[in-house]
Formats: sequence, C-alpha cells, structure tokens
Amino acid sequence: MVLLDVGKVSKGFGGLKALADVSFKVNRGEIFGVIGPNGAGKTTLFNALTGLYLPDTGTIELDGVSLFRRKPHKILKAGLARTFQNIRLFHNMSALENVMVGRHARTTAGVLGALLRTAWTRAEEEDSRKRASELLERVGIERHSHVLAKHLSYGDQRRLEIARAMATEPKLLALDEPAAGMNSTEKQALRELLLALKEDGLTLMLIEHDVKLVMNTCDQVMVLDYGEKIAEGLPDEVRANPKVIAAYLGTESA
Repeated sequence: MVLLDVGKVSKGFGGLKALADVSFKVNRGEIFGVIGPNGAGKTTLFNALTGLYLPDTGTIELDGVSLFRRKPHKILKAGLARTFQNIRLFHNMSALENVMVGRHARTTAGVLGALLRTAWTRAEEEDSRKRASELLERVGIERHSHVLAKHLSYGDQRRLEIARAMATEPKLLALDEPAAGMNSTEKQALRELLLALKEDGLTLMLIEHDVKLVMNTCDQVMVLDYGEKIAEGLPDEVRANPKVIAAYLGTESA
C-alpha cells in the first residue's frame, strides 16, 4: 500500500532547475533509498518534501493527505519526520531531554499548563520521559540517557537524532545522509538498526552517498541526476542500469 505519493515535483532556484518533474511512490513498511552524484538534487528533494523549500509544481501526499507547500510543523504533525545531513541536536541538553523535545510535537499542554504545572501537564511530561527512555533503548544508547549530547560519540549522536525524530511518532521517517562520517563498523550497526526499525513497522526513506549501504538495505532505490529521476526499482535492477553507471562513472567520449 502506498504511503507517500510524489508526483511531478519541480523546484528551481533562479535559472537552475534543482528538481524536474520527480515522481515516485514509497510503500508502507519499506525502506526507500535515494542516491545520486553530488548536486543531483537529493537534499533539495528532502527539503521540498518536509517544507523547508516550497516546491514550484507537483503533488505530495502522505497517507492521502496533501503536504504540498505546507509549513514544516504541519508536515511533521501529518507524520513525516526527518533528520539532517549536519547533526542538529541541542548539544547542552542530555540525550533524554533531546528526545523529550521531539515528543512535544505530540503533546497538548500549552504555556499555561506548563506554568501552572497541572496534573495533566505532569502526567504528559512523565509519559514523554518514559517514551523517550524507550526510544533511547530502541536505538541502543539508553546507557547515555543523562549524557549531554555534545559528549556523545559521532555515531551515537546520529542514533540520538533518529530517536528524537521517532519521538514525533512519524508514519514515515526521512534520513538525510545517516551514515555520513561513520566508519565501516558504525555503518553496519546503522544498517542493522534501520532493518530492525523496518521490522517494527516503520517506513523509512533515506538519502545516502554510500551506494553499497543503500543497495544492501533498501527495498526500492531511486536515482537522481541533475534534478531528474534516471532510474527506480529493485537494488539489482538499479545497479545494472546503464544510465546509473554513466551518472556515477561517466561515459567515454568519442
């Protein structure tokens, strides 16, 4: 069943066409990968999907709800959460507190409730703390609950970002270069985590430069080049596609 349906999305910056009529579907419960050379439009696509950029044309639907040109917080509420290529944690807050911030997207207590410390507010805060602890355990860093984010290893900071995004209860989690800066051991651990989250029923979409990681992890793969989709399908099909080979390796001139 289709969860994310993207149709003919385009985005330009002045005379540059960063995305040109990009269409694809992400099925519920799968891991969908997006690859392409530098400057292919991968992060622009994520930014258009999550409201950081307003696409010029096209359609974006998540579980039947239009996300086209909506504000980022509305898109988050609709169920599309993301991480960033450059880690964006609250470095002077603990790991637990970072995840609790993510929970605020699903809490209802307002400023007045926080000031008065009503029974409902306290109960909601305790629920957020419990859920945050569970998520830290799910991504394998519960032992660091009270460690400041800035003191975590690089790989654990990546895991913390994933936990914080999961705290928003997304229908689809979009990961922008989750393996960037990781060594081979950390990448293997990340792959195992992503597959485990899929087994939990979470739908994942990832941009990644590490083609091997994508091919060994994703159910479906889409390839962008100069803002256009040049291939989509099963990993083995994409790997053998002549257009993909040319985009990555170039072609000989006559």
